[in-house]
Amino acid sequence: MSQSTSGVRNSFKAYDIRGRIPDEINEEIAFKIGRAYATLLKPKKVCIGRDVRLSSEALSSAIARGVNAQGCDVVDIGLCPTEMVYFATSHLDLDGGIMVTASHNPMDYNGMKLVREKSKPISGDSGIKDIANMVVNDEFDSESDHRGQISQVDLMNEYVDHLLTYVDVSRMASLKVVANCGNGCAGPVLKKIESRLPLRFVNVFPEPDGRFPNGIPNPLLPENRQGTVDAVLKHNADFGIAWDGDADRCFFFDETGEFLEGYYLVGFLAQEFLKTNPGSRIVHDPRLIWNTVEIIEQNGGTAVMSKAGHAFIKERMRVEDAVYGGEMSAHHYFRDFAYCDSGMIPWLVLAQAVSAAGKPLSELVRSRMEKYPVSGEINRTVSDPHSVISRIESHYKGSEIGTDHIDGLSMEFSNWRFNLRPSNTEPVIRLNLETRNDKALLEQKTLELLSLIESFQ
Repeated sequence: MSQSTSGVRNSFKAYDIRGRIPDEINEEIAFKIGRAYATLLKPKKVCIGRDVRLSSEALSSAIARGVNAQGCDVVDIGLCPTEMVYFATSHLDLDGGIMVTASHNPMDYNGMKLVREKSKPISGDSGIKDIANMVVNDEFDSESDHRGQISQVDLMNEYVDHLLTYVDVSRMASLKVVANCGNGCAGPVLKKIESRLPLRFVNVFPEPDGRFPNGIPNPLLPENRQGTVDAVLKHNADFGIAWDGDADRCFFFDETGEFLEGYYLVGFLAQEFLKTNPGSRIVHDPRLIWNTVEIIEQNGGTAVMSKAGHAFIKERMRVEDAVYGGEMSAHHYFRDFAYCDSGMIPWLVLAQAVSAAGKPLSELVRSRMEKYPVSGEINRTVSDPHSVISRIESHYKGSEIGTDHIDGLSMEFSNWRFNLRPSNTEPVIRLNLETRNDKALLEQKTLELLSLIESFQ
């Protein structure tokens, strides 16, 4: 391999493959990833999709050649959101799926998200490390005498049909909705689906464009939200939606242009699914929990906490047969979507809920935001995350009413709690705090913890 072994290995992450073009990811490496994937799973037929990045089509073709070399057929579903690979794998009963995407990463990055049969994720602990070893060491099963074939399949209509099973279109009002596709993968789906809804769309950057002329779509960054805010206010919209690059996450803005933290959407969606699935289990992550747990219990559901990260959430949902799972990072998972995450289902459910309530979105969520104010996720670079977390725990030990280590450190007090967890990929710790209806305490404790983190380095 002409690239440095360490550079290539660095692109194999905890949940996916992601690296810089061309030194960490290129067509040669993609071909080998295809061979390694087929060597690992021994599949007969898999699907491959791709995002809008300029390098994605060539990488997709290279992966397909690698898979074909091992005798496996490929269903090429073309340009699509990541979730369409999940849908295709499950809907067509395939042996696996590969999505070529770098989501919201910078222009010079690309990568892959991998699943096996039934759209079960392949992560660091369930195959990505094995694939990395095969790629780095050039160790694959021998190429097959029978080369696999490639077929192009258009699944858009079937995919949209499935999305619409989550709502009753007849219950939707003619709300005005700003839809910021960010020149990513959401545009073609929205174009297909909007003619089947009574909603009135104001489309912002709907054209897929791998040059990302309006910036990399990552609405988690405050500086990337203004285009959506401006459009909501200019057009007097009922709410706004913005997607990330591969459209597996959607972000919401109320009619005043205020950005809604993903945390509050978990409780909102849980409530909606419990209306039609009474008594169900709902899986949530441990970073922020009070609002979510209260809503689930008030609506007769059972809250189940899982370690954050899509592989953990999906696995726990299968075990619990949970109807819905949500993370504050704006990943939302659905039992009837092969337990996978979707950036399309949430906004459809929200549009139906706003229509049914006959009230502004701000009115539906503001009381929850005031009752449980949050810090937002705060990242700090530290040399030894685990040491810092251990010292933080010792500092508060004895004054807490609850501690858990499901994911990093969570400590609960009478009217505030925090979660502090290390990054999977860098020397960073991520802090989240919430209080019970006390913004002053939230600010005080946030500053207190950040000061401790600094002093414990």
